[in-house]
Amino acid sequence: MLHIAPRLNRIKPSPSSMAGQRARELRATGRDILSLTAGEPDFETPAHIKEAAIRAMAAGQTRYTDVGGTPALKEAIAGKFLGENGLAYASNEIIVGTGAKQVIFNALMCTVAAGDEVIVPAPYWVSYPDIALLAGGVPVCVDCPAAMGFKLQPADLDRAITGRTRWLMLNSPNNPSGATYTRAELAALAEVLRRHPHVWILTDDIYEHLIYGDAEFATMAQVAPDLKDRTLTVNGVSKAYAMTGWRIGYGAGPSALIKAMVKLQSQSTSGPNSIAQAAAVAALTGPQESIAANRREYAQRRDTVVAALNAIDGIECAVPDGAFYVFASCSALFGLRTPQGVAIQTCDDWVMHLLDAQNLAALQGSAYGVPTHFRLSFAASTEQLLEGCRRVARGRDELSGPVIHQEPQ
Repeated sequence: MLHIAPRLNRIKPSPSSMAGQRARELRATGRDILSLTAGEPDFETPAHIKEAAIRAMAAGQTRYTDVGGTPALKEAIAGKFLGENGLAYASNEIIVGTGAKQVIFNALMCTVAAGDEVIVPAPYWVSYPDIALLAGGVPVCVDCPAAMGFKLQPADLDRAITGRTRWLMLNSPNNPSGATYTRAELAALAEVLRRHPHVWILTDDIYEHLIYGDAEFATMAQVAPDLKDRTLTVNGVSKAYAMTGWRIGYGAGPSALIKAMVKLQSQSTSGPNSIAQAAAVAALTGPQESIAANRREYAQRRDTVVAALNAIDGIECAVPDGAFYVFASCSALFGLRTPQGVAIQTCDDWVMHLLDAQNLAALQGSAYGVPTHFRLSFAASTEQLLEGCRRVARGRDELSGPVIHQEPQ
């Protein structure tokens, strides 16, 4: 009889990964499933990056690399941090992993002991609480309501900190809400963190280059240099350069932390893919025009989706400052019924109704700690996005009963 370790019972499968798998399974049965769940760009990896990978293979760069990343990629990462963020890191303060998720996983597994607390502002990326749980820690989820722009407030942070707090997780721009912290907002959080020197900060900056309008990117170690020695800054090439399948993420922080993370990685995956690392060097040091071009296209798609959703009775959608998701409220639909008489009581019910009745795959806000909302990705063509919004509208029109307006949670 197979014995599954109890630690696995602490976590659940990634909702976003499972949603994508479910959409593929339904398509295989012949259903016309439109999935707007993808957390990856629909653009191609730029040609010069692909060409760098081909050159690396031809040159024989197909062997194991250093566990924490090749010297060339670490140099490129250091150059990126210095040039774009004003942050100076030495080679021994940088680690390259098989995606940013592995870097985050390494950090928490190396530092969180049983009962230690990890503060996770909600809405949050689905993996933060589960990684903390797998490490034996306790995720402390702090509500960041829509009325506050889905952003952590200093007073709420201060109340959440205890003697067992080990990390604060910050994701800006945020998945799923697109909320982006300003320099002033980060500075206000830094003031709280200075009073609690035992708390470390992990900033997930993977959507750094996907910011729209007048919003500007900032990261904690840049805004509060005195906190740099207890901050891990995580990033990667997946979103900005349309390189999700290449699986390259990286982090920079104090050398003692990085050393421990490399030690752990040496006994798990070892070094990242050698060819993908060569491609990542080309991404970070080569032409950057594709980022701006993709960002302009995303901004147009964002505006199209937000306008279409806000035209639907009972749906309320704020304009995200960054990333490529809209996070819309469906709480006004709670209490309505489908043609089959099924009550829409939660965002999960609403998302299931869209899938069953309209063949539209979306993600429930409960997976992100906000049970009043649902997420759609606008990393898809405008045609697909408009069709998706039409399916949302048809799904809403199928519901009957009085609209019960509720205050945003």
